[in-house]
Amino acid sequence: MTIALHKPLVHERVFDPRVFRDTLGHYASGITIISGIDEEGPIGFTCQSFYSVSTEPPLVSFSVMTNSTTYPRLRETGKFVVNVLAQDQHTISNQFARKGTDKWAGIEWSQTVAGNPVIADTLMWLDCDIWAEHGAGDHYIVIGRVNEMSPASWHTAAPLLYFKGEYRHLRELDEPSE
Repeated sequence: MTIALHKPLVHERVFDPRVFRDTLGHYASGITIISGIDEEGPIGFTCQSFYSVSTEPPLVSFSVMTNSTTYPRLRETGKFVVNVLAQDQHTISNQFARKGTDKWAGIEWSQTVAGNPVIADTLMWLDCDIWAEHGAGDHYIVIGRVNEMSPASWHTAAPLLYFKGEYRHLRELDEPSE
């Protein structure tokens, strides 16, 4: 059940979309590739708007623009993988962010039990069925139920981060002094 919480204000504030985006850029986020496969082959796109929703049942969510040309193909399959990129995978992020190119050119990948593509050397991955989709402004909020995930031994790299319009990496912390 969706509950509408938006109440129109007497005067709606006008936000400059660029200023709003720049302001939100002060929130660091990880970078993911949302991927799937259909009769034409593997599909995917770069996504920063990813988060966990619930542990019982295991749910995650991502947001995607309503004008995406890739997401409708993914929606038709009813399933997807979240590939969380490792700190050295910024070129993969850029490649999957471009429109009109072969996003999978030169990309090594394997398949989950459900047949979805997992990009090699990612930090971790989650294989999901689409559980729900909600329209929200110029985006869809997609919720997925996790069916399979990367083994714990997979999680050895540091994440690729995005902050203030640039890729960032975690700084290695020195051992605590005694």
